[in-house]
Amino acid sequence: MREKGSVFTGSRNRRSFLKNGMVAGAATIGTAMLPASPVAFAGEEVDHAPITKGDIAILTFLSALEQVEADLWIQYAELGGATNQGLSPIDLELNGQKINTGLAPNYITALEVLDGDMPQYIADNTDDEISHHRFLNNYLASKGAKTIDLSEFAILPPSQVTGVPQTGRLTNLKQLTVDTSWWTRYRSETANPDFGGKFPNAVPDLAKGQHPAIPLNNSDLELDGNGNISNHLQAIANTAGFHFAFIEQGGSSLYPALAQKVSNLEVLRILLSIGGSEIAHFQTWHDKAGNATSITDGDLSFPSLNTLAIDPNTGAVDTNVANQFQTNLIMPEPTLFLNKSLGPVSIIRPTSTAQGGAVASVVSFVEDGLFLDPSSNNTGIVDKLMRLAEEADAARRKF
Repeated sequence: MREKGSVFTGSRNRRSFLKNGMVAGAATIGTAMLPASPVAFAGEEVDHAPITKGDIAILTFLSALEQVEADLWIQYAELGGATNQGLSPIDLELNGQKINTGLAPNYITALEVLDGDMPQYIADNTDDEISHHRFLNNYLASKGAKTIDLSEFAILPPSQVTGVPQTGRLTNLKQLTVDTSWWTRYRSETANPDFGGKFPNAVPDLAKGQHPAIPLNNSDLELDGNGNISNHLQAIANTAGFHFAFIEQGGSSLYPALAQKVSNLEVLRILLSIGGSEIAHFQTWHDKAGNATSITDGDLSFPSLNTLAIDPNTGAVDTNVANQFQTNLIMPEPTLFLNKSLGPVSIIRPTSTAQGGAVASVVSFVEDGLFLDPSSNNTGIVDKLMRLAEEADAARRKF
């Protein structure tokens, strides 16, 4: 390779560059500034690197996972999505078929305890995930690659609430074990999962047992003896609130983790652009989860996270508890990154393949209970996703 600075060795080379380069540059700038000139953007992202097999593997896996996310968000939207909120119409559809939303008004009321705009946000998040899967498949097809469709695994029964289409689903939202350690991970100033950091759960009970995040049937929607939302229904809505953030924090890490393996610049642009949308989702749901009310429903309790000095995991008094659990601390705290000597920085974490890559994402979904089949172990979707994930993680940047 040429030594740094050798381009300008000698005064003649420098004079030649300044003379010829500046003239060419001025001509180019003048052309680019013409109205509607295609030259303005020509070469902006010149990329001679072809789309590699690894790039295709990454896009295929992401399209598959976005189909999984679209499936679970559609279930949330059917029951708790907006129907007519504000002047903007709710126009959710999948494959040309309208998705009916807001079928469980009492569930919506419970969700609105977390935030009055929850139904609108649910509908919008659903629309986003559908668009991600559709776009990635369209892009794969445009490059002559095979698209991905997991519909053969859509056999799980949905909610029995009146009006919900009784069609098979990819995901099970009735028996979730929700990891809420993302809450304390993003508040830690001294630990990063990419460095092996471990983090306590914000809601310990959600991380054990199996809990519904949607009403299973009309009985779950019944009000209590005073005509108010029951603790049971509120617990279901609270579970959903924390599950929303759990799902989207995974996407926030997955896209930058896989972006480091991409060879083609346009594919990199896709990952950075969709990944930014996932981060926006996570930030929204992180904020809303903090409004979950402190209630108990059977063996599931939601602690008051703003109770100073009481650790919800141990009950111990600790002066550092507020830093870990206070609900309005939703901005990512600066923490160590790359090398401790560089000092703390506010970042998305994790972003390593081991902690936030494709296989890690599938494992987290499995542990969450998303693919539990009440009639058997699983639907077969896990094996499919794991094969796609292994291929995506095996991709290596070539150019």
